[in-house]
Amino acid sequence: MGLLSFIFGYKKNQVKEYLENGARILDVRSQEEWDRGHIDNSIHIPLDDLINRIDDINHLEKPMIVCCQSGVRSAKAARFLNLHNISAINGGGWVSLNKQL
Repeated sequence: MGLLSFIFGYKKNQVKEYLENGARILDVRSQEEWDRGHIDNSIHIPLDDLINRIDDINHLEKPMIVCCQSGVRSAKAARFLNLHNISAINGGGWVSLNKQL
């Protein structure tokens, strides 16, 4: 098993585990990006609005799989959620995440 297979295989397992525990998908892309396509039943909160919507996410009482276009913004958002005691992982880009669902 190569390094990339190890990394991405681990990520797939993590996503599967989160989904089995009732996780919700949180998309942190801009409104324009969201309007061009998104994962069905995902929650949309742009990264810039996340700090103002943290209570909304807390009230869901669910783990979060965060996605964006490429995985950079979702990594930032997942770290931010973890700092606020919300279980979250970076799901990466929404298109590749959608293929795992």
